[in-house]
Amino acid sequence: MLLCLSIAACSAQPVINDEMMHIEGAMPADLSGSWQRNYLRGDEVNAVLYRAYYQLGRSSRDLRYARSRDTSPASSKDMASVLALARLADLITRPDVLTISQTEYELSVAREDDYAIFCAFYDGLAKATDSDYGTELCGWDGSHLVSHLVLPDGLEVIHRFTVSEDGDELRVVTTVSSSASPVPFTLQRFYTKFERLPGEFNCIETLSMKRVCSTGEIVP
Repeated sequence: MLLCLSIAACSAQPVINDEMMHIEGAMPADLSGSWQRNYLRGDEVNAVLYRAYYQLGRSSRDLRYARSRDTSPASSKDMASVLALARLADLITRPDVLTISQTEYELSVAREDDYAIFCAFYDGLAKATDSDYGTELCGWDGSHLVSHLVLPDGLEVIHRFTVSEDGDELRVVTTVSSSASPVPFTLQRFYTKFERLPGEFNCIETLSMKRVCSTGEIVP
């Protein structure tokens, strides 16, 4: 479980550092293909939320005890902010199918009924991309692809993609954080590669909010 419940610990070092932004030659891993969510694996939202509440309450008690020996639980405002992140993380990770298109320089993750994640690497360096949603930057942590989307109002979304050695399974760890919440919220999802049937349509919502469909892979 890659669950980070301390915002201080998460921010101790940048999500994507200079080393992760540089690649030499081909991308370190091939994530391309169609991926179907495996509901037998992955996190259950309420269970993760319970652990987040527990950690939040414990951290709050420790802090207040150190200040005034007040052992009251975490505030309702803090708990509401964590619940909002949990709902957003659940919504972001809800798509059943991911379609990943990968070229020498670009990688896109098309998700059913949602905007596509887009990563660009030119001249061996990751390039930030701007959209109506925010600014996205990608990097490679070894063979793990990391996408960091910065949205307005202090909201950030981090995706970490890891493909299995046999190329048949994909793990996606999604972390949502906000300046309004004392802790981030992380969910882990698993996907299994499958072959699309001939003539099956693949659709994504583009940044212009128009729906685009094709029988092949779509690159935004």
